[in-house]
Amino acid sequence: MLSLTRKMTKTGTGLRGAATLAAAASLTLALSGCTKLETTSPSTVRGAAGAQARAAGFGTVDCRQAKCIALTFDAGPSENSARLLDILKDKQVPATFFLLGKRHIDTYPELVRRMADEGHEVASHTWTHKILTDAEPDEIREELERPNKEIERLTGKRPTLMRPPQGRTDDTVHEICRELGLAEVLWSVTAKDYKTDDPDLITERVLDQSSRDGIILLHDIYDGTVPAVPGIIDALKERGYVFVTVPQLLAPGRAEPGEVYR
Repeated sequence: MLSLTRKMTKTGTGLRGAATLAAAASLTLALSGCTKLETTSPSTVRGAAGAQARAAGFGTVDCRQAKCIALTFDAGPSENSARLLDILKDKQVPATFFLLGKRHIDTYPELVRRMADEGHEVASHTWTHKILTDAEPDEIREELERPNKEIERLTGKRPTLMRPPQGRTDDTVHEICRELGLAEVLWSVTAKDYKTDDPDLITERVLDQSSRDGIILLHDIYDGTVPAVPGIIDALKERGYVFVTVPQLLAPGRAEPGEVYR
């Protein structure tokens, strides 16, 4: 049964106009009342991994030892995504893409395939960027199921991760994500690139906030973001960071459906 009480968390401001319905805002996460949203950190997931998970190995990087960080991009694909993929390929950096459906997945299917083919994690950011905490359960399911089906059709792999628009989530969203086999991924670093087209400012904001096990939120739909990416990557590599996808950040643990990670 779905909870009748919609306990919510909201993360700040809306979008810059209606520009391709991008997400993101500040990370002030509070449920109604005084209760904080319960989120799980990557280090907690790794530490809680059982013997069977540890025996399976850590994939390409052991983030218990390495200073790992994850680049994530919301609200694509867009006309900027091909250039972004070129940069990531040149820098040998994997990323996690939380894709929108309408006017994005359905407009750039070849870029969705390329993301998967080049080793990036392809995940969902809903179909129309509807704020899920304002939606009825059937609408939430539609927003989550439709991009999942399209991504699976294009890549052969069904997403296991999603990012709620503007980071807004509640008990009902958690329960429906659990039903659909989806974990929710928020972020710990935001450049607020929906407010500026200045690559230098975007870079500065990311570098100021980055720390080990960080999850960086960017949007490749904005003009200033992709030009900032090479500098962000180079600077963080100089600081000793290793770039990984979100699943790799959690390994040998894994994101569990219905749970929220940050």
